[in-house]
Amino acid sequence: MHHFFTAPEEICREQGQVRITGTDVNHIRNVLRMGAGQEILVSDGTGKDYRCRICSMDKEQVEAQILEECPGRELGAKITLYQGLPKSDKMELIIQKAVELGAARIVPVATRNAVVRLEGKKEEGKIKRWRAIAESAAKQSMRSMIPEVASVMRFEEAVSEAEGSLGFFAYENQKGMKETEALLSQIKAGRDVSVFIGPEGGFDPEEAACARERGLSPVSLGKRILRTETAGLALLSMIMLRLEVEEERKDG
Repeated sequence: MHHFFTAPEEICREQGQVRITGTDVNHIRNVLRMGAGQEILVSDGTGKDYRCRICSMDKEQVEAQILEECPGRELGAKITLYQGLPKSDKMELIIQKAVELGAARIVPVATRNAVVRLEGKKEEGKIKRWRAIAESAAKQSMRSMIPEVASVMRFEEAVSEAEGSLGFFAYENQKGMKETEALLSQIKAGRDVSVFIGPEGGFDPEEAACARERGLSPVSLGKRILRTETAGLALLSMIMLRLEVEEERKDG
């Protein structure tokens, strides 16, 4: 079933109707060539999903009837990925896969060892591109919301923002997967979780010290050194597994 997003105000539950506007209208009409009677999944971006049947459409909008409200597909905890700016187009892959794995927010972070520097119009162009990738990945993976891609932050700003959450930073000098497992066991539904991943050169020792001072815990990801585009996805996968298993146990 094809999946689309619309604004919450475009959903009228009392009348059982949904309206879709914007670029998705052209996609539905001219690319997918859908018509009246076909079913679609519509999310309002707040975590609510609706199975709908298309009633009518024109160049400006698609109107659909709500058939049923569906359970949301979001993880029980809000996960923010703070990603050190990587080289080349690696950030595009990281954002796509982080969205698939359940991250609610992705923050590009300027760190000491990052080779890439973004500012001005160059940053604006990148952020616009990254947000489009996040929206596309959210549709593909049937997310109930489109994860936010924030503007670039300095490392010190990022760790300050993460204070109060359950925070981790992948650190190559940290040893012991048992310690990582113990830290991840603290993740529960309803908690805010912050994941910090360094760029290709990893975190500077002073950055690691700063992170510890702000309450973030260093974690090991095993005996092998993972690339920056792999490390965050590995840690997000571990977190996703824990939260999904916890939810299934409650439902079971």
